[in-house]
Amino acid sequence: MVYREKLEVMSDDRAITFHNITEAVKKVVLNSPIKNGIVSIYSHHTTCAVITQEQAFDLSVTGLETLQQDFVEALEKIMPDCKREGIYLHPGPKAIKFAAEHDEDLRGCHNTDAHLRSALIGRSENIALIDKEMDLGDFGNIYFIDFDTTRGRKRSVQVTVIGE
Repeated sequence: MVYREKLEVMSDDRAITFHNITEAVKKVVLNSPIKNGIVSIYSHHTTCAVITQEQAFDLSVTGLETLQQDFVEALEKIMPDCKREGIYLHPGPKAIKFAAEHDEDLRGCHNTDAHLRSALIGRSENIALIDKEMDLGDFGNIYFIDFDTTRGRKRSVQVTVIGE
């Protein structure tokens, strides 16, 4: 049996956004008729990721939880923010032309760092479902991360429960 729902989140403008979607995913599981199986959480956005991680509780000066801030800074070391042209080969002239033809501004094209981070981290998580409970461990949470800092926008998260 398969059950599916779409969640929506709103990302911040000019900041990497972490959404703790654990409770929302638990509601999807409760809405489903499935008791045992797998819960799949997926983003079709190529600049976003889905992870499981514990909640850090403490906040950094940026407003992110300290563990999230450490995560962002670690990624920044291997994939610098795309703050200006020339840091990455992408976007090239064809990509910029395509974006302009689709009403995207020049700044919106320069999100290569977000694409690379999404590809490295991954856009989905699969969690075992046992007796209507996700097996997240004692401290596990589900986070949807929007790495694209070019503008705030509504994002979709697909949650699929598969099993019996």
